[in-house]
Amino acid sequence: MKAKIIITPKKAVLDPQGKTVQNALEHLGYSGIGAVHVGKYLEIEVSGDRETLRKQLDEACHKFLSNPVIEDYKLELE
Repeated sequence: MKAKIIITPKKAVLDPQGKTVQNALEHLGYSGIGAVHVGKYLEIEVSGDRETLRKQLDEACHKFLSNPVIEDYKLELE
């Protein structure tokens, strides 16, 4: 089984990396670019009980993989 985790800055948090990408895209002539949010994407191979894994990975996301003060995360198990 594979866990996919997407970590992004919270909407209310200033994202200088996202702003840089947004400015670069506009500078390169891409129009219609709205807000850009730069985050992290992780894929983790896991095995075991699906609900137990979800609880463990949710805890890891909250304690270690993300900073819950400034980041949101989305966890999917496939």
